[in-house]
Amino acid sequence: MKKILISDPIDKNCISILQSYGYSVLYKPGMTPEQISTEIGEYNALIVRSETKVNAAMISKMSSMEIIGRAGTGVDNIDVETSTRHGIIVMNTPGGNTISAAEHTMALMLSMCRNVPQANMSIREHKWERKKYQGTELSGKVLGVIGLGKIGREVATRSKAFGMKIIGYDPLLSSETASKYGIELKDLDSLFATSDIITLHVPLSAETKYLISSENLKKCKQGVKIINCARGGIINEEELVDALDFGKVSAAALDVFEKEPPDFSQRIFNHPKVICTPHLGASTEEAQEKVAVQIAEQIHEFFESKKMYGVVNAVGLEALSKKEILPYVTLAENIGKIYAQMIRYPLKQINIYFSGEMLQSSSSVLSSAVLKGLLSTLLTEHVNIVNSKILAKEMGVKVNETNSEENSNYLNLLSVEFLTDSERKYFAGTVFGNNEIRIVRIDDYFLEVKPEGYLLFYTNIDKPGMLAAVGQILSDAKINIAGLSLGRLEEGKEALSVMNVDNQIDEKVLSKISMINGVTKVHSVRI
Repeated sequence: MKKILISDPIDKNCISILQSYGYSVLYKPGMTPEQISTEIGEYNALIVRSETKVNAAMISKMSSMEIIGRAGTGVDNIDVETSTRHGIIVMNTPGGNTISAAEHTMALMLSMCRNVPQANMSIREHKWERKKYQGTELSGKVLGVIGLGKIGREVATRSKAFGMKIIGYDPLLSSETASKYGIELKDLDSLFATSDIITLHVPLSAETKYLISSENLKKCKQGVKIINCARGGIINEEELVDALDFGKVSAAALDVFEKEPPDFSQRIFNHPKVICTPHLGASTEEAQEKVAVQIAEQIHEFFESKKMYGVVNAVGLEALSKKEILPYVTLAENIGKIYAQMIRYPLKQINIYFSGEMLQSSSSVLSSAVLKGLLSTLLTEHVNIVNSKILAKEMGVKVNETNSEENSNYLNLLSVEFLTDSERKYFAGTVFGNNEIRIVRIDDYFLEVKPEGYLLFYTNIDKPGMLAAVGQILSDAKINIAGLSLGRLEEGKEALSVMNVDNQIDEKVLSKISMINGVTKVHSVRI
């Protein structure tokens, strides 16, 4: 009989389902790490939420463990790498909170537009201030949805029922898929300029950090309203307050904050035009029940028939049984991450080419890894090797896999071509020795790039002094160059430069580099 330990509070349906299948279940929330480590050796599965921190020390005591299940989306509290090395499956419950998060966005939108919290407080103070709390209708307003993953699309669907016009920005969603949801795709600047209300549904990344800032708010309509139920840090909270003070933003509704729990002395928590909730997007009875039932069924499916759903480290487990493919999996994922930080237009199609017998025998895993790297950078959903192809299909991205025998320079070569209506981006990479991962071609340029850490990409006219000019700007910003690769097509024509640097390059430095005469297509990438 399989034994399962549940160490965090969870909906009782999880326990009853597992017991109905005949498993021995110990429900003991509030256990200390020491208590878990003492008892965990005899258990085959561990179910946690966010309280239990499953670290390397605890995993080392798991002599019988097969599955660690997280009843929720994130797995930040689980050491996935160590679990993988011990051959333990880590799974989560993707999508369980989609409807709850979308509905909370709608609740905040309505509350913000009709001043519900402020009017409620006024009534409680025995005041009757009808004129003061006059609101605005949703009907006829333009809603700008930034991030059109599952939650963003659900918000769009519900907002249409209120008679709103929906515009959206997402570099992945195809125009055909967007039209099915009644969404008109726009570039970011057009969305800022057109929207009456802007709602955020993107992950926090180097590209989305402070996406809502004074610079971008200047592009918005006077009196725009802002909603964030996605991630803290997407909004520069101080600059949002300034915009509220000056009337550029007429109202804001926030469920997430850059620091949680926050410092309540900050101005944003006392501003009369801001309504706040304490990260309640997934906090509904239904969402908690869904993830509890989902994790119970997923664990049973694995124990019963070895079917794996919601597994976040399947690729790692496969690679461990076939270690020579592991560095290629990392290469594939990093190519996806790099392009995700360069993408400018809606992605239509990805062509993946596998040259070499070893890559061809693992083509499915490698293509899933490319998509995982791409989508995990651009979507709020938790993306893993199992669901990446499904998510790409939902976004309307076509993926083609082709075995190629045309390569003669490398024993194994992974090539990925990203296509939009306006551009083509091509990467090819291989592995030298055991694990020296390299990108050996970008577009038509042949070079040798180590895809890790912080990278600077730019094209320039191939002439003396260009590298020195860029180097001087980096030097002035105290950014050290750790590596350099150059590629050119013809002397004196356009060349491609890729630098490995020791620190993140901020927007001001990137802007200075872009202003160098002859330098174009400047991108900062973090892996």
